[in-house]
Amino acid sequence: MQHSNFIMTKTNAPGSFMLGDRNVSRMGYGAMQFAGPRVFGPPKDRDTAIAVLREAVERGVNHIDTSDCYGPHVTNQLTAAVHDNLRNLHVDVLDVVNLRTMMDDRRPVEGSIAEQFTVLAELQQRGLIRHLGLSNVTAAQVEEAQSIAPVVCMQNMFNVMQRHDGPLVDALAQQGIAYVPFFPLAG
Repeated sequence: MQHSNFIMTKTNAPGSFMLGDRNVSRMGYGAMQFAGPRVFGPPKDRDTAIAVLREAVERGVNHIDTSDCYGPHVTNQLTAAVHDNLRNLHVDVLDVVNLRTMMDDRRPVEGSIAEQFTVLAELQQRGLIRHLGLSNVTAAQVEEAQSIAPVVCMQNMFNVMQRHDGPLVDALAQQGIAYVPFFPLAG
């Protein structure tokens, strides 16, 4: 399927796509704004946060980004963030954990992600993470991660103003890797 010169990820049902072994709604919800100061800590208003999430789920959203760690990543912080997320969500395994790198002028920063991604791959092997993804990365970093463990999704900034990833969207679609844009409405 093509749209605007980009191959789109194969869909299973109207408005859904495969994210690893999960059929998820095309419209997801980023819960980053629920957190405390500088997107960390408990929600500012827990009752409102719960009400908004329940409304999203009632409307068919089953893809909720609950990231607990936005980097820069030190390996022990990644491990702690995974354990914190498991505890906070009251689950035994996280469906998908994305390694997010830093940005410079709205673009991913080059450099190796092997050490950090290896830590997540080890947590996956221990059964704490079902699937691994990437966020805010370059094509070279995707290849590096794939040499360590399978990647099911990539989440980069992509919208009408930021379309740098066009060729990467196509390449990922051909590999069956979901491209999940953040700030799709130009942030």
